[in-house]
Amino acid sequence: MSLQRYRDKERRRLYWVWWEMKRRCTGRGNPHFHNYGGRGIAVCKRWHDFRNFLADMSPRPEGMMLERKDNNGPYSPKNCKWATRKEQNSNRRNCIYVKDGKERITLKELCRRRGLTYRPIHKRLGRGWSLQKALSTPFPKAVEAKSA
Repeated sequence: MSLQRYRDKERRRLYWVWWEMKRRCTGRGNPHFHNYGGRGIAVCKRWHDFRNFLADMSPRPEGMMLERKDNNGPYSPKNCKWATRKEQNSNRRNCIYVKDGKERITLKELCRRRGLTYRPIHKRLGRGWSLQKALSTPFPKAVEAKSA
């Protein structure tokens, strides 16, 4: 593929990212509007023009998606980056964050690192258990068998 065709393809891909970003924030008919424009998420004025979005966010790394660093902030050059699906899933409003030493991580990531199954730990916390107790109490054999 020639360099020009690659650039045209990249530009089209970025155009649709830009278009969907704007639709989520301004299109009341968009099924995701309530999670974006409906709760005050906006697109900065600079990015109302696709050429500015292209200048700020190009190139888009393969397999990456547009993510807002602050979930409650606008789509803007200072608040957006390219992220993997895993990174995006860790930056959702419903994520539970915990401390692992001095590091703030999601409960899912902590469970993954420790080889624990997320759902039972999450349920324990929902029942009012402390994080330490939820992580350190062994599971009954029936739970371990279901998790495998």
